[in-house]
Amino acid sequence: MQMLKYLTLPLLAVSLVMTGCASRKPAAEISTGVTGGNPGTTVSTDGLSEDAALNAQNLAGASAKGVTEANKAFLAKRVVHFGFDSSELSNEDYQTLQAHAQFLLANFNSKLALTGHTDERGTREYNMALGERRAKAVQSFLISNGVSPNQLEAVSYGKEMPVNPGHNEAAWKENRRVELNYEAVPPLLK
Repeated sequence: MQMLKYLTLPLLAVSLVMTGCASRKPAAEISTGVTGGNPGTTVSTDGLSEDAALNAQNLAGASAKGVTEANKAFLAKRVVHFGFDSSELSNEDYQTLQAHAQFLLANFNSKLALTGHTDERGTREYNMALGERRAKAVQSFLISNGVSPNQLEAVSYGKEMPVNPGHNEAAWKENRRVELNYEAVPPLLK
């Protein structure tokens, strides 16, 4: 019986780690409705899930600090794509990530979730690890550009959340990505 206890704990720990990476819920995409006569200060969150309500409040508290005309287009881009079986950042993504790093440096209360995704090919375990490597590659770039690790969260969904359900190279190319999801104080791009 004692031997069984020692075997069960490591197995339980491994299973928690493997499932913990995908346990985080993605931020819901919502459009916020402003209530009352003072736009931008009160957001109606009636009927929204907890995640959606938090998103609505964060959108209402968006920041223009760190947003310039030069980096608006880069801040609007919230997806970084990767090559097949790769976690290497492309040259095209450096300016986008640099703009997000500058915004995060100017807005210490901003929080960014980096969600790594893969295409459908490969095992679930392999794709969870590849999605994590992709998210960590973006996280490392941002940290090397001065962003506090406390502002970042790297999560892998592997192949579980494709944006394109197709089974061809065009779909796979879209699904190999890291999404940059602001969870607190996103850039105000208006």
